[in-house]
Amino acid sequence: MDLTTLKAFKPADFEDAADGYRATAQMATAVKDTVDNQICAGIREQLKGNAADAAVGALRELSKNFHYTQSECGLASTALNAFAFEMAAAKRKLHAAIEDARANNCTVDANGAVTYPPGGKEQDGKVPAGGTVRSGAGGPEDSTAAALDRQAAAIHPNPNFGKASQYADRIADALREATEADAKWAPKLRALKADDDLVVSDRDWVDTKEDRDGVLRGADAYLDTIAPPPKGGTPGQNVEWWNSLGPEQRADYLAVHPGALGALNGLPADIRDEANRMVLAQTKAAYQLELSSIPPEPTKYQPSLNASWPSGMTTAEWRDWNSKYGDQKARLENVMNGMRDIQDRFDRTGEGGLPEAYLLGFDPTGLGDGKVILANGNPDVADHVAVYVPGTHAGIEDIGDGDDRGELGRAERLWNRSTAMSPTESVSTITWLDYNAPDSVIPEATRGTYAGEGGPRLYDFLQGNRAAQENAVGTAAHTTAIGHSYGSTVVGVAAQSGSWQDSKAVDDFVFAGSPGVQADRALDLGVGADHVWAMGGPWDDQGVRQGGRLVGLGDNGIIPTDMRFGGNVMKSDSDGHSGFWDENSQSLRNQAAVITGRHQKVELE
Repeated sequence: MDLTTLKAFKPADFEDAADGYRATAQMATAVKDTVDNQICAGIREQLKGNAADAAVGALRELSKNFHYTQSECGLASTALNAFAFEMAAAKRKLHAAIEDARANNCTVDANGAVTYPPGGKEQDGKVPAGGTVRSGAGGPEDSTAAALDRQAAAIHPNPNFGKASQYADRIADALREATEADAKWAPKLRALKADDDLVVSDRDWVDTKEDRDGVLRGADAYLDTIAPPPKGGTPGQNVEWWNSLGPEQRADYLAVHPGALGALNGLPADIRDEANRMVLAQTKAAYQLELSSIPPEPTKYQPSLNASWPSGMTTAEWRDWNSKYGDQKARLENVMNGMRDIQDRFDRTGEGGLPEAYLLGFDPTGLGDGKVILANGNPDVADHVAVYVPGTHAGIEDIGDGDDRGELGRAERLWNRSTAMSPTESVSTITWLDYNAPDSVIPEATRGTYAGEGGPRLYDFLQGNRAAQENAVGTAAHTTAIGHSYGSTVVGVAAQSGSWQDSKAVDDFVFAGSPGVQADRALDLGVGADHVWAMGGPWDDQGVRQGGRLVGLGDNGIIPTDMRFGGNVMKSDSDGHSGFWDENSQSLRNQAAVITGRHQKVELE
């Protein structure tokens, strides 16, 4: 980088290019959403058959291209902004050095050399002559050269020599910084170039994470100009921070910090969804590549004399493979199952009127069991919001397992029944798995520690849900928190983590098959006893509820289905501990009545 080039450099040209990439990323986002949530959803809702399935399959691949474009263009925009920022800083330094030189009657040539005028005390009847000086320092770290420059200036008879030397060093520093910025960003920008094909492979998605890490490392000076979210901030403070950013700052922060934004309570649901989907795509690709790198599993059992039956003895090859790869493969497959279930929910948008899904939280390894928060419909603009908290054994690996689609399917049926009950109002139902659920009934589910850790997290999420609603539409939705089994204990702890009456984050609580909520009175939950609802099932559900009473999950041995608890006990036709969300059941209808605020429709014991 020479002086002429830096003087002519126009940071605005690169900022304009960054704006163009940002606009392209936004366009790609809009097109992806249109393909997924309108075109594909419309086909699923109205058409059946092989042709329709093929069309949806092709559109899914097209959507991947737009999603990939969104990610890479967002990074290109941030990289260009960072490059322009660093070059502008170098140019300002150059301009300031040249102007200071001119103010002191010095001139600067095209090579950065500084010519200074005669000056100083006469020697032998003559004023010391002027001259030309170039920078002798190799940079701020070159202390030896800098010391020699200072020594030469101190003994030089012309004081203008020392000033000119300083100007020359400042010019050299500016050129050096510009050269370093150019050398740093040129390969990073080249790395953002996509493959020359229309297939977005797992390798491509893994590369986007590597690209992001590279941009993040290089853009630290520029990104430092964007205020980070408040450390440990409340949802309200998170909203204030987000609202304080301009569109360019939001886009740049999203491009390099999707995981952080996706987890930030209080931010708009569409922003969290966009961020978490990016993390999901990158994580899914990385896990798939790691799975593919594992050698095929050898034959497990040795043959026996009876060819139709294995011997029961494992082969040496399998034992060696299992010791090296068995745990790794199981871990990867478990998380992949969960990610496929999440993607399956995205892909079913439109079926039976199912609304767009919003991924409000995702972490494949967070809190031990993985983190998934998924909404049916946008909770920021809904009239009614229900947050469903699953219980023991819940984890990312089986969040959508089974014919009933597991925990995700329960929230879907809540949405279907609630929407049918209140067709003129909008509903959003959320599966909230952001706590480390017990992995066993005994001994883990007999302890309150899991709820003690998860309850405050749920409280913070619900506060964030309220803050996002008020930021979007100016008022909070009617909100119901639903806890199943040990999840009800988590909800009970959340209810006592702050004042619901002041925050209005929750209007109703529903407890299904609850072993206790760490309170012995409905009034302790802060919404009024008439807004606390509970239901139980037959003998196998009784085992959970009575067990909770015995181990102390309910204070003083009292659980929500006890009349002395003081809440409403709803009728239930559940055939067991997990039948409260069976299609067309009375239990499901009762929950929908609470969710939609039609309390008069609830059938009580």
